[in-house]
Amino acid sequence: MRKRYLAPLQKHVELLGVVNQTGTSGSAVTSASFNIHSGLSFPQNKRTSPPGLSVLDRGLVVSDPQWKDIVKEEKRHCAPIKRTFQGPVLGYVTPWNSHGYEVAKMFGSRLTSLSPVWLQVRRRGHETFDVTGLHDHDSGWVKAVRKSNKKVRMVPRLLFDGWSYQDYMSVLGSEDEIEELGSELVDVAKTEGFDGFTLELWSQLGGNKRKELVHLVKHICESLKAKRLDCILVIPPAVTSTGQPGMFGREEFEQLAPVVDGFSLMTYDYSSGARPGPSSPLPWVRDCVLQLAPNPQWRQKILLGLNLYGIDFGSQGTEPILGGRYIEILREHRPKLLWDEYSAEHYFSYKRNNAGKNVVYYPSLKPLNWELEFPYGNLDKAWIISMISYESGTCK
Repeated sequence: MRKRYLAPLQKHVELLGVVNQTGTSGSAVTSASFNIHSGLSFPQNKRTSPPGLSVLDRGLVVSDPQWKDIVKEEKRHCAPIKRTFQGPVLGYVTPWNSHGYEVAKMFGSRLTSLSPVWLQVRRRGHETFDVTGLHDHDSGWVKAVRKSNKKVRMVPRLLFDGWSYQDYMSVLGSEDEIEELGSELVDVAKTEGFDGFTLELWSQLGGNKRKELVHLVKHICESLKAKRLDCILVIPPAVTSTGQPGMFGREEFEQLAPVVDGFSLMTYDYSSGARPGPSSPLPWVRDCVLQLAPNPQWRQKILLGLNLYGIDFGSQGTEPILGGRYIEILREHRPKLLWDEYSAEHYFSYKRNNAGKNVVYYPSLKPLNWELEFPYGNLDKAWIISMISYESGTCK
């Protein structure tokens, strides 16, 4: 499940401290939208009312969490909702879980930027571009988010959608095309009241034409910044799960760092297919950061993507799971959660009907807390907020 984002490294994802009591934190976002119940629809009883202590003070950030504690605490978030982490935080609100819109309103004070997954840019012909998806722009929702945080920057995800290889070649080889594209994006941002865009285009060419893509991104960002608009670039991991160099490396990072406001780094989806494994093993996350920025000069512009969803590996297939399904599995099967010391992630197994054993990896408070305390410089966080599992938050 890619962050259509989730979704930083300077203390992504994100909702700063919206870490669920024993489970996840409040994509991404591809890192922002998740399956959490905002609490707005629940009565303020002992089970759902905001706790007075943080998850750390309540002893919930542990390597041996109990399923019953997760189920008990999953609808509680720390109050008051305020920002304590001072680094940039980008949240993604994704279409596959619309409850993220409610979460963004509730926890908007913990975000510096918000990227709803609304928009696509299409090439219609010679020097002709069209931004679609504007019908999803909900100005009422934007106003509600800004009521809790008037300084939050609205930077919708902009996917380069439906582009043929020839479309890319025509644009990358023409200064006039690039100029027209930049002008179109500025016009849309000004007309719609956006504060910039989160660009998703780098992976479309499979790692090819990097020099030309650098030139294109530079021009777009310079056009946006000239009008005081933000330019965030979604980038794939610098190291693949097999240890090979990724499609975006240090050379591209250093060339773009002076003009890009933030790099939304997709440090999740490490494991896929039939073999169970972690989504964001800590050593791999570290390597992805250090491959791009071994020196700290531009490191503060990396937005470390934190997934707020899990993966259910089974003999019948592999599927992403959100918080609601996670809680259902815990209630039904009462599993023992195990700690993977190397990857720094929790997992458990259960039997699903007669189909054999399933293995679930799901974000928990301990690794999320470690990632918020990431030791390699001031890193921002990009959270896929629409993917959160619980609502409980830490007051740290």
